[in-house]
Amino acid sequence: MANDGPVEHGYPHLETVRAAVTALYRRLSHDTVRTFASSVLPVDVAFCDTDDLYLGAQRVAHELVRHYRLPDARLVVSFREMRHAANVELTAGPEYFVELNDRFRTHRRDIGAALAHEVTHVYLHRLDLSFPGVRDNEILTDTVTTYLGAGWLLLDAYREDGASSQKLGYLTPEEFGYVLAKRALAFGEDPAVWFTSAQAYTAYVKGMELARRDERQPPLTAAGWAGRRRYARDRRHAAAGPQPGVPYAFSPDGGGRLRVSFPCPTCHQRIRVPVRGRVRARCALCRSVLECDT
Repeated sequence: MANDGPVEHGYPHLETVRAAVTALYRRLSHDTVRTFASSVLPVDVAFCDTDDLYLGAQRVAHELVRHYRLPDARLVVSFREMRHAANVELTAGPEYFVELNDRFRTHRRDIGAALAHEVTHVYLHRLDLSFPGVRDNEILTDTVTTYLGAGWLLLDAYREDGASSQKLGYLTPEEFGYVLAKRALAFGEDPAVWFTSAQAYTAYVKGMELARRDERQPPLTAAGWAGRRRYARDRRHAAAGPQPGVPYAFSPDGGGRLRVSFPCPTCHQRIRVPVRGRVRARCALCRSVLECDT
């Protein structure tokens, strides 16, 4: 948690974020991911200053447990002084103890954001889905929280001005915006109307620009003129080996014919298709149908 400290920006964890989206689809399947088409709504996690602190926190925790369809999980929420925003004790369940930073006693509107991350830890624990290393595992948790409809709360908790700052989670604001944009494009849901933080909206817009760029990479037909020209040049010289700085790679198949592989713009699993002009490819993982010009 960045509390009046410097906030990191940009996309330093982008590859891990993309790997997390792929891992989520592999573990859950396309059909299960689609059951999260509706995000957590602001009214479900609203917390005003007149609410009882502990009863309100338990109510919000219950709503997040319901969102993740964990009816047999019970969260017991407490508050204490700590460095991080929150912590959950991952056990066999069904009872899980969550500690929130004392800061949230007076910043109650962000309790939903802190709990969203911790409930996702419980969800991933039950799925037995994790990445090696604390850093990568926390990035996985932030990514899954956002992609499954609760992470807009984490981005909305980001506020920064000349005198103070607050950011929850391990992703940068722009990375949160990127994952949120990927979700918006996949589910047709626009979270922009839920933001109360102007900085969060700006980060979402920047993330959407990058997410749209994923959909305009060759050999996709939506690629721009410059990308198509670079792709054509690389295709002519494919025998020279992989080209740096591009997402696609050429290789021969068993019959000596050329094929190209590239990441799916939705789930980032690599797709391999023949080099033969116009091709319609279907991602086996997320079922996206992609128009390509190979």
